Amino acid sequence: MMNREHCLCVVARCRRAFVLALCLAAGVLALLLGASPVQAGVMSSAELARRFPAPLLVGERDSELPVWPLFRQGGGGSELAAYVFESADLAPLPGFSGVPVNLLIAIDPSGRFIGVEVLSQHEPVFQYGLGEAPLFEFVKQYQGVSLKQNISIETNTRRARHPDASRVYIDGISKATVSVRIINESVLAAALLVSRQKLGFGQARAAGSMVRVRPEVLEALTFQGLLDEGLLRHLRVSNGDMERLYAGSEGARLDEEALRQPDHTFIDLYLAFVSVPSVAHSLLTPDSLRKLKPWIEEGDQAILVISSGRHRVPGDDFIRGGIPERLLLRQDQLAIDMRDLDLDLKLLPGLPVPADASLTLFRVPAEAGLDPGAPFDFTLPVTRSKGQFYPERITRELPLAYRIAPRFVSGWTAGKQEAWHGAWQERRGDLLILAIGLAVLALALSLPRRLSAHARRFQWFRLAYLLFTLGFIGYHAQAQLSIVNLTGALQALVAGRSLSFLLFDPMTVALWSFVLVSLLLWGRGTFCGWLCPFGALQELVGKLARLCRVPQLKWRGATDMRFKRVKYLALALVVIVAWLDGAGGKTDALVEIEPFKTAITLNFVRAWPYVAYALALLAASAFVHKFFCRYLCPLGASLALLGRFRLLDWIPRRAECGTPCQTCRHRCDYQAIEPDGAVVYAECFQCMDCVVIHESEQKCAPRLLERKRARTITIHRDQGAVS
Repeated sequence: MMNREHCLCVVARCRRAFVLALCLAAGVLALLLGASPVQAGVMSSAELARRFPAPLLVGERDSELPVWPLFRQGGGGSELAAYVFESADLAPLPGFSGVPVNLLIAIDPSGRFIGVEVLSQHEPVFQYGLGEAPLFEFVKQYQGVSLKQNISIETNTRRARHPDASRVYIDGISKATVSVRIINESVLAAALLVSRQKLGFGQARAAGSMVRVRPEVLEALTFQGLLDEGLLRHLRVSNGDMERLYAGSEGARLDEEALRQPDHTFIDLYLAFVSVPSVAHSLLTPDSLRKLKPWIEEGDQAILVISSGRHRVPGDDFIRGGIPERLLLRQDQLAIDMRDLDLDLKLLPGLPVPADASLTLFRVPAEAGLDPGAPFDFTLPVTRSKGQFYPERITRELPLAYRIAPRFVSGWTAGKQEAWHGAWQERRGDLLILAIGLAVLALALSLPRRLSAHARRFQWFRLAYLLFTLGFIGYHAQAQLSIVNLTGALQALVAGRSLSFLLFDPMTVALWSFVLVSLLLWGRGTFCGWLCPFGALQELVGKLARLCRVPQLKWRGATDMRFKRVKYLALALVVIVAWLDGAGGKTDALVEIEPFKTAITLNFVRAWPYVAYALALLAASAFVHKFFCRYLCPLGASLALLGRFRLLDWIPRRAECGTPCQTCRHRCDYQAIEPDGAVVYAECFQCMDCVVIHESEQKCAPRLLERKRARTITIHRDQGAVS
């Protein structure tokens, strides 16, 4: 009866945990997507005049759009030289810290960047990591770049680059890919808005006032009907056609295969906007439609490319999830980037396309400002090289126009959509590995007694998982959770900004989701004991120190508890400063108490005081078990507070625990067991050493006594014997 009641109680607790987890997830999602960003420009006319001295003259700020015109004074009067604006006014995309990077951007009347400067930024990787110099060098690269060019951010220097008049490459910053992506999105979104409103591109259409695709219009169209309507565009070019295109230039007669087989196909291409429901249903299988739907939000556009021949799109050297080089998109002379969604789609059977054709799907996010009611211009650049050492590059372009029929679009006024999907798509592999790792951990922790039944097997499992946490979660995936995540979210909420910036770091979001659920089930120990890369590094250092017979120090109970309160004081100080410090400067300095960025994110490649601090904490952990985690970590303190709402007392206890047995208490490296045998879950790191002892017939004193009693033979004296 008691067992049945106990099982029902556990089931009820698990049900409540599941419901609370769903509510928590729903609340977090609402915060991520619900809050609206704010404008935060700081420039004045006087400051702009200082930055742009004579012969430039700063005009009056525009009454409709927060931009300043710059005029060039000359003998014939003044002429418009540029428009100057702040990204925080036009495209305040929150950075990794939750605070938008504010950039001063200047573009000339032709849509060319005169310059981009950093006015303010609070990105952790630049504030207390790489320093600001790499960021300043990054934004300098926009100078001279035109909005009519497709801009590619590249961090892989081994990849061959082929810049031309239609494309430009900007060097990214390794270890700052999330921040760089957001900065680039902000620069382009703000500049495209100004170019459309003030420079005459697109007849003053803005990203929030264009027509939209009508989702309710669904027509069944044949393949030929799509071609006749212009909803499916076809381009076939033979080798001979390409040779004639190069005739009379330095690129003529350089393609031996084209000369040898002029009638063979160079490229056979079909293009279709499958964000138009009628087009998608006329081309794709039902399963492919289900795959496509979650990735296309209102205002986004999806372009299906069906390609065969020698010169396929996107090409054999294309990196999935990237931006194509063989297909460019422009509207109103402005270059618009497309990003591969890396979805495995299938065409309806029987469509008259080449059997060996490949399918690729590209997405254009809403903030790019592509108007589906206006014509688009696709270009396929083809480049030939002449010479060996310093080859001359000769490029020809194959044009292809596209327009969606008016009955498939209608007027639309909407806000800007977020552009975080690409980050999740690029990390699909890492997210899958993380999901498998978390599933293994959840299964193991849900069966603590079975996992710890064999001490040696458990020790090997724990060592392997700590290495996985340090190597994959920490150094590879860069998913070290930090108090910076909490302060960034707090500052964003105080300022009324959206929390959607968190979605640009999918590994951190996924790990936080698991940790929040684990807090409801087991408390803080799941993260602090298993999933914290710096915690794993400390524990491995401690294990190595014990192998080397380094003496281990333990403070008395009262002293230990006083030291453990320090992390709560650190947390309180960080939260108060983050709440009051709107700009984030003081908070950035205060969170230096965490050595995570130095030891994990930057691999100790940093200024020597930070490295010395991190090494000192690791050295302390060689003598005092996980010194930083137990006594100083503000993130650990926040998780300990949240963990007080856990629903399960999952560590098994016996009646003899604490009275009289003290084995677990004396062997607990975290000193998280009271003299009466009760576990202090707020200080428990879920190492499960006490569970191993509880299940061991060699280590658990009550079990040893039970075995001893079982082997005792009682001798009874024969009452009837006569001495």
